Amino acid sequence: MSPDTGPLSTSAGTSEFPARAPQRLKVSFEFSPPKTEAAERTLWETVTRLTPLQPTFFSVTYGAGGSTRQRTHETVARLKSETGIDAAAHLTCVAATQGEIDDVARAYWDAGIRHIVALRGDPPGGMGGKYSVHPGGYENAAALVAGLKKIGNFQISVAGYPEKHPDSPDATADLENLKRKVDAGADRCITQFFFDADDFLRFRDRAAAAGIHVPIVPGIMPVSNFQGIARMAGLCGSKVPAWLAELFDGLEDDVETRRMVAATVAGDLCRRLRGDGVDQFHFYTLNRADLTFAICHLLGVRPPRNGAPK
Repeated sequence: MSPDTGPLSTSAGTSEFPARAPQRLKVSFEFSPPKTEAAERTLWETVTRLTPLQPTFFSVTYGAGGSTRQRTHETVARLKSETGIDAAAHLTCVAATQGEIDDVARAYWDAGIRHIVALRGDPPGGMGGKYSVHPGGYENAAALVAGLKKIGNFQISVAGYPEKHPDSPDATADLENLKRKVDAGADRCITQFFFDADDFLRFRDRAAAAGIHVPIVPGIMPVSNFQGIARMAGLCGSKVPAWLAELFDGLEDDVETRRMVAATVAGDLCRRLRGDGVDQFHFYTLNRADLTFAICHLLGVRPPRNGAPK
């Protein structure tokens, strides 16, 4: 299907049947737990702006080596209690024994949190470092998923990599790892960010062919700072197309134009994916509302009017 056709397009033709309203897209938003009072104010301003878009859930990250464990718990609990929206806590295998991780999971269950984003996690030194299994810890995300399912009937999201995880020897091995996570009980796969729609679509089709039948949700990263995204992409195995670098060239000191370009790029990517049947998107917000809100608006995801979803 052409990127310029699909549910967002209109047709001048007529039909004997009335047109069906397009299904409302499902969106979800990822945040990081704040480290300072100023960052906390920014986060909750962002939450206030995005909550009226009626996301299916919020998720809150877990720092390298579990460094934000308590802040993640506090943020998730507050999100759920103050917004009424499902809140998912990231949980990793890093720097903790199985017993310690199980205790964290039970604390979430006792707090009414029923959704976990289960990840192997980055090494304590951050992305790009060498990963090693903690003594007595869960070996990988598949083992963590299985362990969580023994504790409670959590809804579990896991990560997927359209361009493969940097630690995987090849794409086939990476897909086999995803299948192990799903077979262990994962309900959904959220992908690493990417900029080429075809990379995601090929990944989705290969996953289905491999017997992975949970929703594959594209992770969308609006490019608020090109240099920062380029560095992050290099660490997590996402390629940065030359055309994207060209679009942001010369805009280092032009914040407003960068934002307009970023919203357009991400909006075009989402429209292309929607035209190919994608109806769920997960946004990496970087704790900022403006770009994510603008992209959702372009996609028709808007606050309710007169009590009815837009």
